[in-house]
Amino acid sequence: MSANRPAAVVVLAAGEGTRMKSATPKVLHEICGRSLVGHVVHASRSLDPEHLVVVVGHAREQVTAHLAEVDGGVRTAVQQEQNGTGHAVRKALEELSAAGVALDGTVLVTCGDTPLLTAGTLQALADAHAAEGNAVTVLSAEVPDATGYGRIIRDEANGAVSAIVEHKDASDAQRAVREINSGVFAFDAKLLIDALGKLRTDNSQGEEYLTDVLGIAREAGHRVGASVAGDHREIVGINNRVQLAQARRMLNDRLLEGAMLAGVTVVDPASTWLDVTVSFGPDAVVEPGTQLLGTTHVAARAEVGPGSRLTDTSVGEGASVVHTVALGAEIGAGASVGPYTYLRPGTRLGGGVKAGSFVEMKNAELGEGTKVPHLSYVGDASIGEHTNIGAASVFVNYDGVHKHRTSIGSHCRTGADNMFVAPVTVGDGAYTAAGSVITKDVPAGSLAVARGQQRNIAGWVARKRPGSAAAQAAQRVEDGSSEGSEGV
Repeated sequence: MSANRPAAVVVLAAGEGTRMKSATPKVLHEICGRSLVGHVVHASRSLDPEHLVVVVGHAREQVTAHLAEVDGGVRTAVQQEQNGTGHAVRKALEELSAAGVALDGTVLVTCGDTPLLTAGTLQALADAHAAEGNAVTVLSAEVPDATGYGRIIRDEANGAVSAIVEHKDASDAQRAVREINSGVFAFDAKLLIDALGKLRTDNSQGEEYLTDVLGIAREAGHRVGASVAGDHREIVGINNRVQLAQARRMLNDRLLEGAMLAGVTVVDPASTWLDVTVSFGPDAVVEPGTQLLGTTHVAARAEVGPGSRLTDTSVGEGASVVHTVALGAEIGAGASVGPYTYLRPGTRLGGGVKAGSFVEMKNAELGEGTKVPHLSYVGDASIGEHTNIGAASVFVNYDGVHKHRTSIGSHCRTGADNMFVAPVTVGDGAYTAAGSVITKDVPAGSLAVARGQQRNIAGWVARKRPGSAAAQAAQRVEDGSSEGSEGV
């Protein structure tokens, strides 16, 4: 950790974000498993600041509740009227002052809609600020096209920042500059507090601009510097859904690159999506069309996809998960899942388990080597080791009021088209006949047959469905049989 620990980080998140055209506050929109402001808070917390303050305004109750879930140590300051960035920072410092905090050191100010900004870039800003002895240090970036951005104008003699000129006010020579202002700053705390008290509102917007602090510092004889971000894409802010999608793609590419460099095979990065909290073991393989979300972990040599969506799911070593949707599930080492399988919360599959095609499981625990090959629903159940569940089986767990549990032992063989009406227990080594509805416990080693006796009613189709295709088919068989009898 750097010795340049910030005294405070202030995150500006009070705006409404009308261009998102959404009932959800802009900073609460998500990319790659975190809200926009959640990404910024996470990066800021990585610097271990003494204080972390988020300025809230629009939908502040909703934003504040979210922040409490994201980081319990975050303070919030309320900007009831959005009177500019300088006003927002002043509200944050007033919140700290009211709590008895006397700031001394570096204050970083960043924006709640810059999810690509990394902790490393923020730390580099703090380090440059300290090393150069600046009153203010601007985080800047060199971009391919600076149209619309404020330009960083430097003093040719010492490289200090002499001005930030907005595009509309820039000369042709200034517009040729590709170094732009990101809106992220490092300030000396005492100088910031003093300068905020001098901000004026005699501008076109009638607001207190944080950028005016730079001019105040320079007029007082203090140095203003700039720290250039290594990747200009980090400073991208989000104002609409198009930019949200672009940021999601950029962050996803970053996550995929990190995974691949760490030894994960991603067959088609363009169709693969990750959350920031996903993790992998070495030699994991991710096939095309796969989404790995939440706290999902894919262990060494496991293969996931194609066409799978796993959320908060662990996949054991060497497991195979194909065309599967899983939420809150545990998949054991060497297990085989899919295709077209749905694992719901509470499902835990032991090593070598097979959950085959068109199988749904919920709150089910399966022991090592057990197989549910196809066309079955297993809900609220415990199944032992090396048991085979026949095709088209249903665990009837709900009586209309309460959920009940089924227990099936180890080394059992249950027939196709069985129904297990919970609560019911099938003992170790037991068999159940195909087509059975199991409503009573089956002792270990027993065969349970629970189906009606078959009886055939001759001539029923001819009598009840005369003239039908079925009746005619049956008549042809009968006629053929009669002819054969006469020839004997």
